[in-house]
Amino acid sequence: MKTLVVIAHPNIETSVVNNRWVEELKKHPEQYTIHEIYKVYPDGKIDVEREQKLVESHGNLIFQFPIFWFNCPPLLKQWMDDVLAHGWAFGQGGDNLQGRKLALAVSAGIRNEDYSDNGRYQFTLEQILVPFKTTALYCKADYRSFFAFYGAEYEPSKSEIEQSAHDYLEFLKAL
Repeated sequence: MKTLVVIAHPNIETSVVNNRWVEELKKHPEQYTIHEIYKVYPDGKIDVEREQKLVESHGNLIFQFPIFWFNCPPLLKQWMDDVLAHGWAFGQGGDNLQGRKLALAVSAGIRNEDYSDNGRYQFTLEQILVPFKTTALYCKADYRSFFAFYGAEYEPSKSEIEQSAHDYLEFLKAL
């Protein structure tokens, strides 16, 4: 089955990294469905039934987003709150994520070394993303960690961005 990639970037057109990743994914429509929730729901009103059917019709589930205040953009949080409902994603009868591979693809504005026990923020990106892993575990999904690009705020070179697009696809293929 195809992989559903939920893109949660409020300004994808101005993004350097996430936009390049989307371009790369579009080269493989037989493998990836790109779902840009900020474009689909500009008013923030999520069609829960539509979203649940979309997830059900795919195999793997990827959340792709830039790190916002050490979390995801607000529409992705709302998407998760609404779509991953009791009786659908967890609880009695809520088995639609059970065994489904779930992973993250994130771009971080700051450098890798800033995300360390001794770094500027004193937490690793893995630690910051624990709520996503916990959500996956709670829904009995098969959490497969995350792919990250660090230093997006520091004007990465074209070759760094190109390499990240290649590495992102390799990460997805290895799921």
